[in-house]
Amino acid sequence: MNDTHRTSSTAPTSRKRRQKGRDTPPPGSQSAKPQREGQGKASPAAASGTDRWVQARRVMKTDGFRASALLAGFGLFLLAVSQSLPHDYGFTELGALFTFSVYDLVLAMLGIAVACAMMPSARQFAITIGVFLAVLSIMLLFFDPIFVAIRESALGQVLYLIAPVAVAITGASLWLSGRWRDRAMLASAAVVAFSFSLFLGLDDFGVGIPSFAIASVLSALWIILTPAFLLRCFKGPWLNIPSRILGSWLLVIAIIVTVSLYVPLPIKTQPPVDLGQPDLSIDGEDPGTAPSDPSALQDKGAYGSMNSNGTQVPDFLEEEPKPDPNAPSVFEGLKTPKIGG
Repeated sequence: MNDTHRTSSTAPTSRKRRQKGRDTPPPGSQSAKPQREGQGKASPAAASGTDRWVQARRVMKTDGFRASALLAGFGLFLLAVSQSLPHDYGFTELGALFTFSVYDLVLAMLGIAVACAMMPSARQFAITIGVFLAVLSIMLLFFDPIFVAIRESALGQVLYLIAPVAVAITGASLWLSGRWRDRAMLASAAVVAFSFSLFLGLDDFGVGIPSFAIASVLSALWIILTPAFLLRCFKGPWLNIPSRILGSWLLVIAIIVTVSLYVPLPIKTQPPVDLGQPDLSIDGEDPGTAPSDPSALQDKGAYGSMNSNGTQVPDFLEEEPKPDPNAPSVFEGLKTPKIGG
């Protein structure tokens, strides 16, 4: 009896426990995970920023980024030392600094650098730099005959427009996309190199100092390659907007430079002469502007012997009398008498 009663009383309880176990998921099951994940989940913007920072740190640890940063730091260190320490400049240093003086072409070179960073293949990158170097080398090696031929041609009449055109082509190329931008950059690199070679060749025209020209070319390469290598480490679609902003700036700069070349300088005109009044000036001076100080009214004679108010000039300012050539010499009494005379 007791066994039967114990069995009948425990049967419903075991069913309830089994039913409760089916309804409640275990602590480690997946149905309990969404609640835990939803409580500590970050916003999409914060997660995206964290992912970008992690990716940037990963890129900074690569050998390519370290080499690019070392190249940039080395050039900036030399530039800072050159401008901070007083010293005598040599031709090599002057050539390297000369590149930075052509500011509009330096901006065009930075545009080429951004375009090179966006190129899909390293082969296209190398071809663009090769075109730039080839045009620059040919122009500098044969500059004298090439420049004489250019000056005698129709291009010689508008040679001053080469630099603005180079800047404008670079800016317009940055607004293109894909293969069109890469092909346009080849033309831009050639025109920028041609324009820079004119500045460099004319500055060194007839002298031909190799160290000056080589340093200028190396400086131009540093301006292009350093930002290109650094940006290429972070290559991505985000470069499209900065490249078009830079392209807009280059177009505006090209327009400003071109307009400034055509606007004539103001001509300084003489004040109009009043023909109604007689000319009372003496020796081209206006009596109305004569100084009121009496000491400034000295007569303009050869030696200024008389002041304008009639007073005599002091003796130490008067002209000394010229000696008489027929007067007896003071050494006459010192002559030795003749013997037997």
